[in-house]
Amino acid sequence: MNSMKRKIHGFTLSEMMVVLVITVIVVGLAFSVLRLVQRQMGAIGTNYENTTELNLLRQALWIDFNTYPYLYYDNNTQVLRCENDIDFKEYTFAKEWVIREKDTFNLPLKTPLLFVDGNEVSGGSVDALQLITSKELGEKTIFIHQQNAVDEYMN
Repeated sequence: MNSMKRKIHGFTLSEMMVVLVITVIVVGLAFSVLRLVQRQMGAIGTNYENTTELNLLRQALWIDFNTYPYLYYDNNTQVLRCENDIDFKEYTFAKEWVIREKDTFNLPLKTPLLFVDGNEVSGGSVDALQLITSKELGEKTIFIHQQNAVDEYMN
């Protein structure tokens, strides 16, 4: 009979409710932190992509400015044409992107600034180009120039 009066140890309903409420609070905090980390990682990924695009555009422009001696910009079509006696490359500038042959650089840019011998021009023959990104990308600047050939100054 003594064995029948033994009490079984366990948790009461109120203790289980307290544990459940604490668990819900901890899991809710964990998901909130996870969401913040995911948002931060997304921003880092976007920043990395934009920086990579900007560096690829800078590299392509630098190669073409140093490969092709003649550079012309048509202000009406917003096309920069880099050419030599054998070949040419064209860059088409728009508000949200730049196209170079089969490459598309998705960068929001302000209007390109063109220079000849350090003086700003609106089109025609150029020897330097300045591109500024939009405010969303932090208004970063690309400035590319070329060494002018001697025959440019002999005319």
